Amino acid sequence: MATTTATGSREVPQPPAQVWRALAVLEPYCSVCDVSYVLDGVVADPGVGTTFVCAPGRLEGAPAAGAPQGEIVEWEPTRLVTTRLRLTPETWTTRIELAASGSGGTRVTITITHEPTTGGRVVRRLQRGALRRLVQRTVDAELAKVPAHVDRAGRPA
Repeated sequence: MATTTATGSREVPQPPAQVWRALAVLEPYCSVCDVSYVLDGVVADPGVGTTFVCAPGRLEGAPAAGAPQGEIVEWEPTRLVTTRLRLTPETWTTRIELAASGSGGTRVTITITHEPTTGGRVVRRLQRGALRRLVQRTVDAELAKVPAHVDRAGRPA
């Protein structure tokens, strides 16, 4: 299957450990993204193999049948997390890399890969340009939210 990948980076003034808590730790509800996460079972320390369900909005019960299924596929605390989210017609992989910057802050690099799971080669060829733009816009939107995530994680619950 053909994949489409886009990457972008931005720097924030907070140290990597603080940015890690804001971006890599799945909480039941993220107000910045308006998304709920339900981890599979009780997970004291998430890591490679941790599975979750992702649903739009704040959940008041179990996620709907068919909600996107996710899994953590790479996990190096304070440095790297990669998740794979499976939807019916596609799979989205998001890789977040953190590196200390010279100014004491953090350089956040997000790479998103889209892989269609349905459709033939002709359909994918026709959609290629639109998909490239969509994936790049998604990276740009996620990078734009980084300061809000860090701010939210820094506030008392």
